[in-house]
Order: sequence, then C-alpha cells, then structure tokens
Amino acid sequence: METLAQSLAEIAGSRWELLAVVLAIAYLLLAMAENSWCWLCAFVSTVIYTVIFWNVNLLMDSALNVYYMLMAVYGWHQWNYGGDRQRHAALSIRRWSLQNHLLAALGITALTLFSGYLLDRNTQAAWPYLDSFTTWASVLTTYMVAKKVLENWLYWIVIDSVACFLYIDRMLYATALLFAAYVVIVIIGYIHWRQLYRANLDYQHA
Repeated sequence: METLAQSLAEIAGSRWELLAVVLAIAYLLLAMAENSWCWLCAFVSTVIYTVIFWNVNLLMDSALNVYYMLMAVYGWHQWNYGGDRQRHAALSIRRWSLQNHLLAALGITALTLFSGYLLDRNTQAAWPYLDSFTTWASVLTTYMVAKKVLENWLYWIVIDSVACFLYIDRMLYATALLFAAYVVIVIIGYIHWRQLYRANLDYQHA
C-alpha cells in the first residue's frame, strides 16, 4: 500500500509539474507578444512551482516563486497602466543604460555570494551558489520584464541555461526541458522586442 501511495504521489507530482510547464511556456509566449494575460499564467505556474521546488530542496528557487507571484500582480498593473501617468497608458519597451547594467551585475554578484555562503553553511540546499545566482538574477530580471526593459531577454539566456543544469541534477526533467526551450524562445523574444522598440522609435521621430 505504501508503494502504491508513493507511485500515485509521483504521478500526481509529475502532472502538476507538467501543468506548471505548460503555463510557464504560455507566459513566455504571451510576454513576447506584449499580452498582459501572460501575468495570469505566471501567477498560477509559480504557485505550483513554489511547492515543487520546496519538496526537492531548491530552497531559494521556492522562495523566488513566492516573489514571482507578487511580481505577476505588479507586472500586470505596470503593463496595462504603467505608461503615461496622467493617462494611465500601457507601458512601452525601453532600454537600460550601461551604468544600470553594471550596477545590476554587481548587485547580483554580491547577493549571490552572501546567500550562497549562508545556504552552504546552514542548510541542505543543493548547489547553494548556483541556486542563489539564478534566484537573485531572476529577481532583478523579472522586475525588468515588469518594466519592459528590452535587455531582460539577454539576462534570461544566462539564467535559464544555469537553471537547466540545476533541474537536471534534481531530476526535474520536464522543467529542465522547459528551460532548454526557454533559451531558444528568449532569443526570439529579444529579436522581436528589439524590432518593436525600433519601430516605436521610428514612429516617434516620424
């Protein structure tokens, strides 16, 4: 009976993971199209992943998904009403300066070393430094998505590549496949958003 219960639990767990994967892909494709419904898909997917990552000792990833839930609400509001404050217009794609990117890199590095050290010394977390890197980099990059910063897609290429390795190591194969697909999709997303950004600039200067 115990073996049967474990098998059923594994089947149920894999189905929840598959649902989270489908919703995560829907989020990314809708985000690429600048469709604010992407944030609803993100919210539901992250609820599922919060539990999944906790169960496999990716503690920072579990905490990250709680943050994603909050950012899903914030992102939806920003995309719909975060543009012109007087008119509550939709947000437009923008770019960050080199200084902003350097500050972002320094912040991610410092936080990764700090939390990685704490996790390594005080918990059973798997890959504490890599887990910390993907967490803090994702925290910043999700904020960039909510603000429609063009370069967010370039950040995701690095983050998703590292995350893919982590999930293979934890035997979350469906999620690892998702993040491998993410690497391809975010490259397309960057190209598409750059075209939209340039088209908007041409329109403004016409």
